[in-house]
Amino acid sequence: MIELRGLRKVYPNGVVALDGVDLSVREGEIHGVLGRSGAGKSTLLRCVNLLERPTAGMVTVDGTELSGLGHGELRAARRRIGMIHQHFALLSSRTVAGNIAFPLEVAGVPRARREPRVRELLDLVGLADKAAAVPAQLSGGQKQRVGIARALAAGPRVLLSDEATSALDPATTQSILALLRRLNAELGLTILLITHEMQVIKSICDSVAIMKAGRIEEAGRITDLIATPGAALTREIFPLPEPAPSGTVTVTFAGQADEPVMSALVRRFGVDVNILGGSLEELRGAPMGRLRVRLTGGRVHDALAYLTGLGLLVEVA
Repeated sequence: MIELRGLRKVYPNGVVALDGVDLSVREGEIHGVLGRSGAGKSTLLRCVNLLERPTAGMVTVDGTELSGLGHGELRAARRRIGMIHQHFALLSSRTVAGNIAFPLEVAGVPRARREPRVRELLDLVGLADKAAAVPAQLSGGQKQRVGIARALAAGPRVLLSDEATSALDPATTQSILALLRRLNAELGLTILLITHEMQVIKSICDSVAIMKAGRIEEAGRITDLIATPGAALTREIFPLPEPAPSGTVTVTFAGQADEPVMSALVRRFGVDVNILGGSLEELRGAPMGRLRVRLTGGRVHDALAYLTGLGLLVEVA
């Protein structure tokens, strides 16, 4: 759904914000871009709908290469790309219904079609009773729900999220993330979100790209990255002291937890298992984690082969 190739952005002052970025986002997935402040995340997101013009490279959304479009064609293409903002960007003088209707007005949609669409969107984001309220009367979470409804007004296929939860408290953040996941499932939306919060990635993302200094260090489906030796994402989600002490074994699993694996090693191979540390998360309904152990006695070599045969990532220090 989104293809970025060789994306480069250099500002007039010489700052290189993007330095040869390649990124693919599958249709219907939630793809997170994770990085610290200054990594280039916001610039990357704004290049997807050409609010920022890349210095070089190609941006293709839903099969259309955007950089070669004329003004009218680009405006039409942007209607298929909704965007929600960190600080809501609502019009303070308009009601909730008026904010949601605004992009439809700009697009020239008649009032008779705007009003039922606004009601539909209010129901969708759980604000049916707030149509006549103004932004000053809303909580932060409610404001962001208005922003999401407004971004969906034109029926986009792609939704861009610019740190949409970073100004919210943890409970409200979870409610907004749950809403995004529901919209993804019910509407088939492809969502590209940027964040500096690992919890956002763990909560709703199917895939992730990790950015640093204008480059993507690694990218892929979360389950695939967790099963990849040396993946930065694994170290971020499941922190353990690095480097691993000599003679230890680090076992990483992504959903393969149907049996008590460590006790099986003791029973089958007569090894002693000393657990030195570990971290476990449930991501997208599947248990995933890392465990660092020291195996002694018995048939250690056979025990390691057994773990590998289960599809676990086994790294021996």
